[in-house]
Amino acid sequence: MVFPKSLKSFVHHAQYFPLWLALTASRWRSFDARSQGLGTTLGVVMRIFPPARRRFDREIRRVFPDMKPGLRAKLGEEMGRQMGRTLFEIYHDTELQTQHHKFRISGPGIEALKEANVAGKGGIVVSGHFGQWEAIRAAIKLHGLESGAIYRPNKNRHYERRIFTAIQAGGKPILATGQVGTRALVRHLRQGGIISILLDEKYSEGVRIPFLGHDALTSLSAAQMALKYDLPMIPAFGIRIEDGNAFNVIFEAPVPPTDPVTMTHAFNDSLSSRIMANPEQWYWLLKRWDNV
Repeated sequence: MVFPKSLKSFVHHAQYFPLWLALTASRWRSFDARSQGLGTTLGVVMRIFPPARRRFDREIRRVFPDMKPGLRAKLGEEMGRQMGRTLFEIYHDTELQTQHHKFRISGPGIEALKEANVAGKGGIVVSGHFGQWEAIRAAIKLHGLESGAIYRPNKNRHYERRIFTAIQAGGKPILATGQVGTRALVRHLRQGGIISILLDEKYSEGVRIPFLGHDALTSLSAAQMALKYDLPMIPAFGIRIEDGNAFNVIFEAPVPPTDPVTMTHAFNDSLSSRIMANPEQWYWLLKRWDNV
C-alpha cells in the first residue's frame, strides 16, 4: 500500500514543479515584472495547450456565439495572462497587501460594511473569479476592517500549503468548504465578523439562476445567511486597470433583503455585467454551466 502513496506524492510534485519553477526563477525581479512574467507564461499555455483552449472555446461560444475564431483565440490568451497575474499575486498575497498605491476604492458598499461594524454586526462580501478578487480583502483592510474568506482546499498538498499560507495575509479566518467550515463561518458571523465568498462556481445542490444569459447551478448560501443573521450582502469587484498594475475596487450597494433566489439573481446580474464589460478578466475555465 506504500506504492500508491508514493505515486500520489510523485504526481503532486510533478504537478507543482512547473509553477514552483515559474515563481522562483525570477525572484530577483520586481513584483510587477514577476507578475507579468507568470501572466505571459499562462497566456502562452492558453494558446498552445489544446485541452485548455477547447474548454475556453466551448464556454466563450456559449456566451458569444458570433465571436470570430481569431478574436476568441486572442481573448483566451489575454484571459491566461490575466489569470497568471492573479495567481502570482495570490501566491504572494503578503506583498500584495502592502502595495496600497495600487488600490482605487469606491462605492457605497464599503461604507455599509463600516456602518455594520459600528453596530456590532458583520457582513457578507460576494464576488467571483474576476479581476483580482484578493484586492477586495486588501481594500477592506485599508479601511481598518478585516475579512475572512471561504476557499476550496486543493487536493495537491504543495498547492494547498502555499495558497493557504498566502491568503491568510488577506484576513482571517480562512475557512474550508464543508460542514466544519460552515459551523466556523456561522460563529464568525454571529461574532460580528466579515466573510468574503466567491459565488461563481457550479454548486451541484444549487438553484438554476441565469448567469451570463444561461441558467447556472448557484449556491444560495450567502443570501440565506445574510437574511438569517440580518447582515448586508455586498457585491464587490477588483477590476484591473492601468495595464493590470492597479485595481479599481468597487463595493456596490448591499443587495436589498428580499428572498435568497432574488438576492442571488441580483448578484449574478451584477457579476455578469462586469464580465461583459471586461470578459478577459473572468476565469472562463470554471465549467460554470456543466450538467445544467
